[in-house]
Amino acid sequence: MIDIDNQTNYTIKIDFLEKVLEHLTQKDIELIVTTNESIQLINKEYRGIDKATDVLSFPYEDMPMVPLGSIIISIDYVKAKSQEVGHSIDDEFSLLFIHGLLHLLGYDHEVDSGEMRTKEEALIQEFNLPKSLIVRTEG
Repeated sequence: MIDIDNQTNYTIKIDFLEKVLEHLTQKDIELIVTTNESIQLINKEYRGIDKATDVLSFPYEDMPMVPLGSIIISIDYVKAKSQEVGHSIDDEFSLLFIHGLLHLLGYDHEVDSGEMRTKEEALIQEFNLPKSLIVRTEG
């Protein structure tokens, strides 16, 4: 189950996100949808980085009955990036949700040997999403 805190007017396609979640884990998660201004404050407070970002993931302690963690997505970033790369807002949101969820599951593209990108690519193909996330995170 996804516990949603939508601080925007974006209509979340919850059924699709639930399918992705159930495909990867039986754990619940929290999903917060916010603005660039709010995500920048969170990024500064918890990561020491004073700028807006697309998605943040905060895993919880792995214990029975405890949710997997929180994913925070900036709808401002989603809208801008979807226009930039030429696909729908819903597709961009789904791509960032998958990216954030993989981080909650322990994947980390900054230190791994490509495992996260490989998993993202498989999920993007399986759920018929645009490949732009893979292209822009390579290298």
